[in-house]
Amino acid sequence: MTLLLASASPARRRLLEQACIPHQVQVSGVDESLINDPDPLELVQQLARTKAGAVAKQINPLQWPDFGVLGCDSLLVFEGEVFGKPADADEAITRWLRMAGQWGELHTGHALMKDPKNRANDCCCVVTTRVAFADLSEAEIRAYVSSGEPLQCAGGFALEGRGGMYVERLDGCYSNVIGLSLPLLRRWLGGQY
Repeated sequence: MTLLLASASPARRRLLEQACIPHQVQVSGVDESLINDPDPLELVQQLARTKAGAVAKQINPLQWPDFGVLGCDSLLVFEGEVFGKPADADEAITRWLRMAGQWGELHTGHALMKDPKNRANDCCCVVTTRVAFADLSEAEIRAYVSSGEPLQCAGGFALEGRGGMYVERLDGCYSNVIGLSLPLLRRWLGGQY
């Protein structure tokens, strides 16, 4: 009994490992820059569906994973602006100077394709967690960005890494901020793992 994760994210893999959910990984190879939508909730859901769909097309239906194919994508919305991964250190610093002492919303789109022959059984959902960022000095921001961690993550921070020191509070699902809502996945899998 396994789940196929359509994601290159090591953080999502760690979440599944820590929750003891048997899984394998197959990276989708989707070019995210080709997918656009002005609504951040629609965008993140479309990205998740596209990733799951790209991997699902590569699987022989006779070898379909028991739990299905899971695609996820995350982004941060701050003051109405979508923040994916920063393009470079300067962009990460500029964002953090704006976010320090403020709240943002981390959205993760989830798409679970359960049956290769019946798309009606697919599950799709966006989970949102509000994130309160610490009121940081410019020196603290520059030190964090120089670690390289913010350049690898949606919103420019990793809650499970050094970035956890710079998040004061969460309102919503903790694991969602890391990239995958484990409570949502538990409901979808119906406790079968």
